Amino acid sequence: MSAVRVLIVDDHDQFRAGLRALLATAPEIEVCGEAAGGEEALTAVARLHPDVVLLDLAMPGMGGIAATERIVATTPHVRVLVLSMADDDDSVFAALRAGARGYVLKGARRLEIVRSILVVAEGEAIFGPAIASRLMGYFAGLDRAAAAPVPFPELTQRERQILTLVAQHLTNPQIAERLGLSQKTVRNHVSNIFAKLQVADRAQAIVIARDAGLPER
Repeated sequence: MSAVRVLIVDDHDQFRAGLRALLATAPEIEVCGEAAGGEEALTAVARLHPDVVLLDLAMPGMGGIAATERIVATTPHVRVLVLSMADDDDSVFAALRAGARGYVLKGARRLEIVRSILVVAEGEAIFGPAIASRLMGYFAGLDRAAAAPVPFPELTQRERQILTLVAQHLTNPQIAERLGLSQKTVRNHVSNIFAKLQVADRAQAIVIARDAGLPER
């Protein structure tokens, strides 16, 4: 059975060297190349035809998320396994949405990294213990949220989000800045909220939001 060809992508030379040395002790894995960034990784994938790209997220230029999207789009038979320091929800779910088949934290033991590469090479998904726990917590939260009644079902998700901020006494300009929207868009949403809830002003909207359990502060 041929060895799994792995391309290491990380902008730290010493880390790449250490990872190459670690993987050299696994006869079932062959490190076919290295890249220091996303753009270089795309070129290396096209030239070296790896089975698995072992990739960091935080890199200058094209980062790991964008590189993952491009690799998956152009060479869907190549599997991407993220090896990163980042363990926050945004990073994990952005990587999964981009098409990564696995996510392991830097500092993982040799056996875990080797096993993750082999599992991903077989087309399966795998996550380090800390990431798996985070995913389980996230989906458990979704189950609880699905079971709970949604306040103001007549509002869209964005409108409920804005109503929550109104209940926290944020002004339209503050809401616009918080959500990255234009003030005109926020004004339109607030007008729609008032119309749907049949309230005349922000004070009435705040009272209704408070009674529904939305956080006032």
